[in-house]
Amino acid sequence: MREPLSPLRSRISRFILLLMTELITYRGRAITSEDILAIRELIAAHPGESRRTLSTRLCEAWQWRQANGALRDMVCRGMLLLLHRAGYIELPPVKFVPHNPLAKRVRPAPVLVDTTPMEGSLRDLQPLEFAPVRRSGDEPLFNSLMKEHHYPGYEQPVGEHLKYLVWANG
Repeated sequence: MREPLSPLRSRISRFILLLMTELITYRGRAITSEDILAIRELIAAHPGESRRTLSTRLCEAWQWRQANGALRDMVCRGMLLLLHRAGYIELPPVKFVPHNPLAKRVRPAPVLVDTTPMEGSLRDLQPLEFAPVRRSGDEPLFNSLMKEHHYPGYEQPVGEHLKYLVWANG
């Protein structure tokens, strides 16, 4: 553990700066002004490095690891971005933006459906056919109906999920 440093007195503004002042806490780690200075020095010492490489170097310097021993690289990148956005540090510009087809996903096209109210009993609509439409030709129809008629609209679900359409009168 480091010894607390004595306060420095500024000749210009007569303010006292304590070097071990905790600025923020990120994912359980207290970030001090001394940590900010160390991060700035790391960035200055490696001006051509990517944000990812800087994050890896910082994790190694701090011995910031997960329970399984892996570096806490993603957490560190999030912290660096937070510090950058808050104005504590200046990160290098982003070098690489990975191709993400999900970010530019085409929204379902609207489908014209007869919305005339129906009267009668469920028996009049028999037989009902419950058809799975995931990864089928009817999936765009399902997506469009969800977008147009479901109150929260349609967003692509994450992970495994089921999609069914119900057809009346077979």
